[in-house]
Amino acid sequence: MPLEKQWSFEDSAIWKLKLRLQFSGWLQYIIHAIWILVLLLIAGIGWIIGHWQALLFWLPLGLATLLSIALFGTIVMVKYGLHPTEKVPANKHHLDVFDLMRSRKSCRSFQSRNLTTEHHTELLKAVQFHSQPSQLLGQKTIRFEYIKAALTVWPVVGAHEFLVAIAPREYDRLSIIDVGRSLQKIVIQATRMGIATCWIGPGADNKSILQHLGNKIDPTKDHVICVCAIGYDSMYKPLFIRLFNKLMHKRLPLSELFFADPSFETPLDTKSNPYCDYGRCYEVCQWSPSSYNGQTTRSAAVTEQINGEEKLIRFDFCTSISSRYYAAVALGIWCANWETGCAALNRRGHFAVLSSKERASEAVPEFPHYDISWIVD
Repeated sequence: MPLEKQWSFEDSAIWKLKLRLQFSGWLQYIIHAIWILVLLLIAGIGWIIGHWQALLFWLPLGLATLLSIALFGTIVMVKYGLHPTEKVPANKHHLDVFDLMRSRKSCRSFQSRNLTTEHHTELLKAVQFHSQPSQLLGQKTIRFEYIKAALTVWPVVGAHEFLVAIAPREYDRLSIIDVGRSLQKIVIQATRMGIATCWIGPGADNKSILQHLGNKIDPTKDHVICVCAIGYDSMYKPLFIRLFNKLMHKRLPLSELFFADPSFETPLDTKSNPYCDYGRCYEVCQWSPSSYNGQTTRSAAVTEQINGEEKLIRFDFCTSISSRYYAAVALGIWCANWETGCAALNRRGHFAVLSSKERASEAVPEFPHYDISWIVD
């Protein structure tokens, strides 16, 4: 007897409506409208009660009016693009590597203009360089396909140019880490040019991506890992996205990300010797992007007694959850920022995947899950 299919909320009409609004680009405006309706409801209740009119009626009514004006203006200017032409942002050649990485923020509202020919050419050169086998940690090939089309993504608005990250269909964790590491290096270079970027994982509609990739992808051999929207930041943003950006612009303290023991119990004192030699490398990892700001990467510094002196020999990079893709991508992004920072500080080292025996860590917990180490040269 066949098993009866279990009901899921994702099968409901409400969920399907949410997806339709989300991927049609209207959900962020609907959320704005819901706030207005809630305020109007409060004002209506306040009117019926007849007391504290200033607080229960006029205040919510005034806020609802202001939000209604803002919603109308946002739809006209953002959804339909009826606003003055914006300038191409200036480059960031004046910033050092650390300030450059810290200056990068996820762009969720893009200008309608295309990348300039110069920026497009330079960006694709970076794509070609960072995806070649000699630049990868693993043995499997990864690639980034450029698409000029309005992919169905959330919550980004106005994006019409993308890099699609593709790895082999057969799961290989190091390939997924390579996607994060290589694409982040491209993102850093794009930031230097003044190009805005936004990593998109769960918010991208896979059907839309496959449709626009066409014969550039073979679903039997290839797997889309994520996409990265590229373009120029727009000052015109829906109110929901402005609030979303505020919520996402928070990070865990370093004491919850870097540790001094393989069991991840003792926070690392990044200001003490020998750890202070890595300066702002910790900071740029702390502010690395991750799926919905999950911050799933952790690191443990490992020291060893050499000639009676405690020497820093490596940093182990791990993931705090069992995610097969997004946590691995986020760890790869950390690797890129760490490696870039180390190069700027002339702290030599290289990445390597060590066995449990090489790490002498048979008794470590299941999570954080070990992935790779930065070996101090």
